[in-house]
Amino acid sequence: MWINDARNVRAAYRNHNDPANRNDNLGFRCARAHERIGWSAPEQAGPRGGAGSGRGSPKRDCGRRAGSGIRQCRDGSPAFREAGAGMTVIDAAVHPLADGEPPDWASGWGDDRFGVFVDISLGAVTQRLRWVSPGRFTMGSPADEEGRFEDEGPQHEVTITEGFWLFDTPCTQALWVAVMRENPSRFKSPIRPVEGVSFEDVQRFISRLNDLAPGLELSLPSEAQWEYACRAGTEEATYAGEMRILGENNAPVLDTIAWYGGNSGVGFELDEGVDSGGWREKQHPHERAGTRPVGLKAANPWGLYDMLGNVWEWCADEWHDNYDGAPTDGSAWLDSEGGAADRVVRGGLWINGARYVRAAVRDHDAPALRDVSLGFRCARVQVVSQAGEARAGRGKPAERSEQAAATRIAERGGTAGISRVTAPVASGTGLRAIASYIRGLFGRRPGRSG
Repeated sequence: MWINDARNVRAAYRNHNDPANRNDNLGFRCARAHERIGWSAPEQAGPRGGAGSGRGSPKRDCGRRAGSGIRQCRDGSPAFREAGAGMTVIDAAVHPLADGEPPDWASGWGDDRFGVFVDISLGAVTQRLRWVSPGRFTMGSPADEEGRFEDEGPQHEVTITEGFWLFDTPCTQALWVAVMRENPSRFKSPIRPVEGVSFEDVQRFISRLNDLAPGLELSLPSEAQWEYACRAGTEEATYAGEMRILGENNAPVLDTIAWYGGNSGVGFELDEGVDSGGWREKQHPHERAGTRPVGLKAANPWGLYDMLGNVWEWCADEWHDNYDGAPTDGSAWLDSEGGAADRVVRGGLWINGARYVRAAVRDHDAPALRDVSLGFRCARVQVVSQAGEARAGRGKPAERSEQAAATRIAERGGTAGISRVTAPVASGTGLRAIASYIRGLFGRRPGRSG
């Protein structure tokens, strides 16, 4: 206390008193013992660790494979919890680390308020993966959800039959460079998401990383796995709650969880940036915008950052215009034998308006396309069931004509409020050429506008 000499002010020092005693040397502080479950409410997140570190706070490390004294993180019998009318999740106490043994490929592991995690490391770069327990949920959006698109339905129940690990952030530039030895990103910063990567580029990255870490067996998540992880036991338009769209780039619920057209330029510090002065109805004023460092916004209830906003994320599935005939087991929906089909992207983008930054929003791109809107996060292990493969032809694939592309661009609102786009359109110029021109100016596909 304030009156004590030095020897009595040490971490190990202890004393005692009568429980009825009152005097000026007695105070107290409170503690709260909490039950850790995977869908507990998220706390406000602060900035994450260093370049590509993927480290959250607070945490409790259970052990490291390289060290001694490894102990069990947590235990408990299997338990199911209803997380709302459309979601049932297996309690996070049931997980691959319950026996106290981390996988061989993990450089670190432990648990914290979100649940269990493992780390993978390449040199100084560390990426965290969160455990996503198996369960079932309602995929897609209800007909009355504000901002809804028709391709988000029909709603259907999906059972995620296999638990999986998922990067807790989009892949950072630091991790990409550690694996690929080059950086395609426009907004260069080791702690920002890598962008400008095609689906095909990502497959090469995953193959190389798996070679560097035998047994890791990463892949892209299926679209169902992605949405299940994004929702994290919630049912509203976002994992922070219901969305009210007050303006094209103004949905207050997004401010704490996502970088989108309403806030992505606030405090933007890079010299490289897109002029955002003309974007309409912004939640906050800003003049120049781009991607932002991962993990600055609040995580979802399962400890996953930037699931909405920042960059669109590639998924394993081929694109279908709706969910008619979609797999119900969480597997990727693959119809074609080749790799030319458009692939699904999820999550929305730093340049998008509010309606594009919802858990149910989905879009697609050609697997060879590279632009500033496209990033990804990895899962372990992607399971493509035979049932999913057997569904070939049951859904409605995307139309690929230029007229269909024009219709989609019109439906998605043109160019996201960038009013200064004045692409020179000569007589006979194709729509794909126009789209390519706008991508060259702004590094994004005009069909994903706000």
